[in-house]
Amino acid sequence: MTELDKWDSFYIIVGPAAGALIGLQFVVMTLMAERPSPRIADASAAFSTPTIVHFCVVLAVSALVRMPWESLAPLVWIGGGIGALGVLYALTTMRRMHRQAAYKPDFEDWTFHGVLPLVSYTIYLTSAFLAARDLSDALFATAGASLLLLFVSIHNAWDAVSYQVLVIRARQEVDATGNALDDGGASNKT
Repeated sequence: MTELDKWDSFYIIVGPAAGALIGLQFVVMTLMAERPSPRIADASAAFSTPTIVHFCVVLAVSALVRMPWESLAPLVWIGGGIGALGVLYALTTMRRMHRQAAYKPDFEDWTFHGVLPLVSYTIYLTSAFLAARDLSDALFATAGASLLLLFVSIHNAWDAVSYQVLVIRARQEVDATGNALDDGGASNKT
């Protein structure tokens, strides 16, 4: 049994979960498109698109780990590349979060949309270097990074959907009827 064979069940669970959640996110975006909020395009690049990218990364890593590699060297290089590109993408996302004007991100947003994805991609990158010394630890680190990215993306998708349903829709109904509704002090998220 190779070291990767031990991870078969883990990636058979994580990969399809990410794939299903990608599909669900597309359904939600389609439903939200019926009544888009103002400046949604500005915030989408900072909040919605990265969520889909993170789900896709988890799905890709799950598929890559299960491929019948002749040698682990290409997998390690690809994993390092995913980590390096992910670090750049996470930094770009944080820059977009800062620049967009549709919403002022709070601590939770910076943590879940910026810092935690950056940590996850940094772990992917570090795992590539760790693999040469200890493959078992590298595989555990990669699995941890995948789970972190999956859970962060689930949080971010839920956060965006709940904000759209509970805050934006309520505000649109207020605009349509002229009656004030209490949004519970919710912030302005897309």
